[in-house]
Parts: sequence; C-alpha cells; structure tokens
Amino acid sequence: MGIPFKLKFMNTYNDGVSYMGETSEITLPKMTRILEDYRGGGMDAAIGIDLGGEPTEIEWKIGGLVPQVYSQFGNRRLDGVMLRWVGSYEDDSSGQTKTADITVRGRHSEIDPGSAKAGSDTEQTVKTRCVYYKLMIDGRTVIEKDDLNMVFIVNGVDLLAEHRRNLGN
Repeated sequence: MGIPFKLKFMNTYNDGVSYMGETSEITLPKMTRILEDYRGGGMDAAIGIDLGGEPTEIEWKIGGLVPQVYSQFGNRRLDGVMLRWVGSYEDDSSGQTKTADITVRGRHSEIDPGSAKAGSDTEQTVKTRCVYYKLMIDGRTVIEKDDLNMVFIVNGVDLLAEHRRNLGN
C-alpha cells in the first residue's frame, strides 16, 4: 500500500519578495486544453481535436495588508508580475520529501480585500492571469508553457516547436 506525498510546508514569492508566514492558501493553476468534438464519416463517436490551451490563472490568499500587491495592480505588461510558489511534500511512511516549484508571470486581474473588522483576522485574495507557467518537481521541469512565445514543453518535448518552424520562427 502506498502513502501519498502530502504538502507539509509552502512559501510564495512575489517578484522575489518572500511571503513566508503570510500566504495562507493558494489555488494552483489548472492545466486545461480546448478540445473540440469532431466526428467524420465512418467514425462511431466524436473525438476531441486539440485546439490549444485555456488561459492560466493562479489565486492566492495573503494575510494582512500588503502594499506590494496593490502597487502591481493595473500593470500594463502582460508578464509584469512574477510569482513563485514552492511546496515541500512528504511521504509519512518513508520520510522521503519532494519539492514542487511553480513559477508564473502575468498580471493581477482582481484583488479582493475581504472584510475589515478591528481585532479580527484580515485576508486578501489575489487573482493573477498568467502568460507563462513552469512546473518543476525535484528540480526537473515537467511543464513549461509560454503563451507569448508559442512554447509548450511537456517532459522535455516542445509540442509547438514544429509549428513555430512551419511559421518561420
């Protein structure tokens, strides 16, 4: 019987600034593809034709008031903010650990300051729309997705390299 690696510790970095002890929760980006049904003559069922990726978004919560986030709002560059999340996972049956490291670049689409009540916990939620995403596990790149430069690497294979060559890039 296997025991899963469970998240034990995490940290978030915003443009290199550590939010250790400040980030309470993060919704990691979903990886989704647009699949359009196609059923040609003689086919028993429709199949999904891959038409590219969906937009990538990360949502994270941070305690208290963080002026840095507000100063980044309205950034005019598509990749104007770099966020990095690092998680340390552990298998309690063996004590073995793994590191997950996600780096994204984009800009904040929403800052929700939540409720404000004196003497109570405060937390703001930030949504960041990403044009770049990279997932590394134990130092190995698993997925790298750069929408601006038409790069989509999965397990070391750039799935868009031939298309870039076809277009002369």
